Amino acid sequence: MDMIFFDNIDKLGRIVLTTVMVYVLIVLVTKVSGKRSTSQLNNFDWVVTVMIGSLGASTILLKDIPFIEGIASILVLYLLQFLVTKYASISPQFSSFILSEPRIVFYQGQFLPDAMRAERLTRQEIECAMRSEGVNSFNDIEAIVFESDAKLTIIPKPTSTDDVSDTQNVEEAVSQTIAPLM
Repeated sequence: MDMIFFDNIDKLGRIVLTTVMVYVLIVLVTKVSGKRSTSQLNNFDWVVTVMIGSLGASTILLKDIPFIEGIASILVLYLLQFLVTKYASISPQFSSFILSEPRIVFYQGQFLPDAMRAERLTRQEIECAMRSEGVNSFNDIEAIVFESDAKLTIIPKPTSTDDVSDTQNVEEAVSQTIAPLM
């Protein structure tokens, strides 16, 4: 019962010092690794971020994990993340293997139940994305895409005020953004 609030000053000092060092390391490495490590995360990035957080916490709290070993594991994860994302950026096959593909879940006024079921999406989640984008009517939407980073992208229907003048050009404008997903 004595250790609920305080164990000993040495342990507290080690935790405080290790916390500062792990924090500085993660901030520096995140800054060096670029925007990718703090941007919209896809599933792969999210898993690596959680692993880095877990390794940081273990290094801080567990006295049988020396600082150097904890930092080495964090640096190796950052390095692996860099190598995997670098290779994914030059290899479409590897990229499609490691990342999930975007999927159309609503198209031309129709929910696509098979796609929604496969992505485990509900109508309420799609409607929430519409409200977030200020869209009030299904009639204003050409498509809704469930992206690789788990965001829902609303693609509005082209209007006559857009840079397209006839029906054929309207169809081409839509197909340029949606066709690769069909």
